Amino acid sequence: MAGEAFDYIVVGAGSAGCVVAARLSEDPRVNVLLLEAGGRDDHLYLRMPLAFLKAMPDPRFNWTYWTEPEPHLDGRRMPLPRGKVIGGSGSINGMFAMRGHPRDYDQWAQMGATGWSFADVLPYFRKLEDSWRGESEWHGAGGPVAIRPIDSPHLLHEAMMETAEAAGFATSDDLAGTQPEGFARGEQTVDERGRRVSAATAYLKPAAARQNLDVRSGVLVRKLVCEGKRCVGVEIDHGGQSKVIRARHEVIVSGGTYNSPHLLMLSGIGPAAHLKEHGIAVVQDRPGVGRNLQEHPCASLEFWAKDKVTFLRQLRWDRIALNSLRWALTGRGPMATQVNSCNVIVRTAPNLDRPDLQIMVNPIRFDAAPWGPFLRPEQEHVFWAGVVQLHPESRGWVELKSADPRDVAAVTLNVLAEEADRSQMRRAFRTTRAIYETRPMADLIASEKTPGIDVQSDAELDAFIRASCYVAQHPVGTCAMGLGERSVVDSELRVIGVEGLRVVDASVMPTVPGGNTNLPTIMIGEKAADLIRGCSLARADMTEAA
Repeated sequence: MAGEAFDYIVVGAGSAGCVVAARLSEDPRVNVLLLEAGGRDDHLYLRMPLAFLKAMPDPRFNWTYWTEPEPHLDGRRMPLPRGKVIGGSGSINGMFAMRGHPRDYDQWAQMGATGWSFADVLPYFRKLEDSWRGESEWHGAGGPVAIRPIDSPHLLHEAMMETAEAAGFATSDDLAGTQPEGFARGEQTVDERGRRVSAATAYLKPAAARQNLDVRSGVLVRKLVCEGKRCVGVEIDHGGQSKVIRARHEVIVSGGTYNSPHLLMLSGIGPAAHLKEHGIAVVQDRPGVGRNLQEHPCASLEFWAKDKVTFLRQLRWDRIALNSLRWALTGRGPMATQVNSCNVIVRTAPNLDRPDLQIMVNPIRFDAAPWGPFLRPEQEHVFWAGVVQLHPESRGWVELKSADPRDVAAVTLNVLAEEADRSQMRRAFRTTRAIYETRPMADLIASEKTPGIDVQSDAELDAFIRASCYVAQHPVGTCAMGLGERSVVDSELRVIGVEGLRVVDASVMPTVPGGNTNLPTIMIGEKAADLIRGCSLARADMTEAA
């Protein structure tokens, strides 16, 4: 074990890992090593907000994982984009800034995740924010993560807001405030200069000059090193050779929902029978490692536009060139924003205790491409609605393919395994259709393109969803807290049965929040850093906030 040693070793520079490493290094008495298998995050595509459409599929920035054949999706394998750079998936995602519903976090606490109710986590959401709304009981100002509205004259926001009221739905001025459901203007992690904000830019970049923080990219962690029931370091690939780096205090695993359980299992922490199948010595039998996998299933509705009114107009080659220059010089214009008309968070049945449907209202076709006389003809204009199921009951799993750390994990999402989920998706499709059939949005539509108005029965909808379903890239739950005997970590995110080891990322969530998961993951990093340092922000006074 001779060689390098650090007080804390953080494995994975994703949305949580960047936060933990930066926060721990605020104490000059400790030194912190942050290890990332991917590369640097210094490409233009990772700065310009609209360029996420180019960054996400690019294998330079994406690990290009795939599921195993999905048993309830006609055996299809689905792509699983995950960030292959410092900042993790928060460096290539769609930048949507959401928390979910307060009851999502109260549910965590009710499941046994003590200290993770909404009143407990709201102070950390406020701490991380630099909200365009300013400081209030609900929002923070001056935090690391800039949050700005999606605001562009090309996105038809007003038409959707008028449609909401005509269709019988509420509108909300703030989904993260007193009105956590309804039709609302979307918000994004983009700063006032029009640049993407990731945990890398928000936390690591300001900490880069600290002498006690060492950030290394392109480093594969082969396994955790344990002595008895204590984690004492990590084994890494170093120039084709194995090298051990020791942790004086703790190792914090922040590899994400797929890679964190994979690393635990490679290290002998997980379901004993599964580990033995691959010849791995069992350090701690934890049956929940790799289980409880949850994702937000999605499917799409598309509608032919009557006129050329969609965002496709902005993809003419000369407009792209001019708007890119405008973005570089001023941080403004179409390149500085997401392509989203409205964030719709509603219930598909009146008896539900919180919204179960998110509609990503996109005023552009799914396969939109730049066009012009030197490229290709202009495509027909289409509106695209992404139908997202917020609270699935189905559970998937992550398993080993082998004991070789270079073999990626075997992921089975198992989406739509439960009839309750299939029933909800049918309701979600019918609710979305009803919205788009309501004026003034209906006035912009010629007809339904996909799946087509002939697809009406339960069986027809089920078949279409099975054939076209994808996921929102919000995986959680595979190292969960608060699940009793199947918990992997306790409420302080310490791996149960192993000293000196924590997991800090979206894998610890007992259930998936009802919205995009990047902000909740950053919140977990903020709260975890305090737990490691033995402190905590005071719970919010929800009476005052309400």
